[in-house]
Amino acid sequence: MQSNPSRRAFTAALLAASVLAPMATSSTAAAHGKSRTPHDEDDCPPGGLGPELTARLDAAIEGVRQQAAIPGVIAGVWLPGRGSYARATGVSDTATGRPMTTDLFMRIGSETKTFTVTALLELVDERGIRLDDPISTYIDGVPCGDQITLRQLAEMRSGLFPYTSDPDFQHALLSDPSRSFTPQELLAYGFKHQNTFGPGETFQYSNTNLILLGLVVEKVSGLDLADFIHQRVLRPARLHHTLFPQGAQIPEPHAHGYTNQTLSGDIADTTDWNSSWAWAAGAMISDFQDLRRWAEIVATGALLSPQTQAERLKVLPTGFPGASYGLGIFEANGWIGHNGSTPGYESVTVYLPSHKATLVLLINTDISSKGQAPSTLLARAITEIVTPGNIYDVPVPPS
Repeated sequence: MQSNPSRRAFTAALLAASVLAPMATSSTAAAHGKSRTPHDEDDCPPGGLGPELTARLDAAIEGVRQQAAIPGVIAGVWLPGRGSYARATGVSDTATGRPMTTDLFMRIGSETKTFTVTALLELVDERGIRLDDPISTYIDGVPCGDQITLRQLAEMRSGLFPYTSDPDFQHALLSDPSRSFTPQELLAYGFKHQNTFGPGETFQYSNTNLILLGLVVEKVSGLDLADFIHQRVLRPARLHHTLFPQGAQIPEPHAHGYTNQTLSGDIADTTDWNSSWAWAAGAMISDFQDLRRWAEIVATGALLSPQTQAERLKVLPTGFPGASYGLGIFEANGWIGHNGSTPGYESVTVYLPSHKATLVLLINTDISSKGQAPSTLLARAITEIVTPGNIYDVPVPPS
């Protein structure tokens, strides 16, 4: 999903690496007997798709890349029993022409929501909190906070105004992309507006919801959100190249990102933009192989109890054809996961339970092509070939 501060608050219809103290001895995964996570053994050997299908995917990806003017693409599909496809094409840096490779760190935007909500659901499993608790139980000053539940925040059905749609926020960010925002500052941009509807009435993608859930995780756990996610989500999932950055840094090696979300409309290099403006809603960084692993973990609930995962997957209509939304997760024509868009980068990480298939896309631009997100164009082209009965096609709604 897209976190877009200037033109659109929600894309695709839904869309540090510091050493911490040792993880608590009893993780949620251990508590529920989850001794392993997906891909302990690789059942999708490379090259198994055959030369004809591989050539079709190569041509489709390169065609979309050229058509949508995407500098660089990392794309992967894993189909158990059939094989896998992993490719990088284009450039990671337009200034030097350095080629895109599959080992680069990238900003993943709203895919961060899957990590934040997983953290929240782990606390639900520990019985410290309940999904139907009002947000006012944990955070003061939320408009209608005694009526809005944690569930409604995670479902994008709170009615809270999206702070990314506030003109003052947009100007503050684009005037100084290196600026650091606190969660409280972000919420203030949203809370100065009236709620857009009553709690639970309809769907509206709003990063305000996730900022609040991040604060709940901090209050209940007693840890900074970044520390909790590192210790309780990333470590048990064995995601060694995924992080919640402190400041604007992105590890090496990484791809440069490019956006036209600027005050002038000119294209800018966003590599060193400070992602604190998205915090629990969209600040995280990852890489190709970690996202391949995460796609199955988040869709199958490997870190959660079966009961809590079932709550997560109770998807509701979004108003956009083919797309439903659960607790920090969407379902699009059978594919379960999330997409991400932040200035300069887009991503898709989804899992298809009916085929046990995984799709991961990482690109280094968020500039739309004929009103469509470039990551959606790529995902559609790939799934038309490999899973024609389940084509990923998430529309981009108006701002």
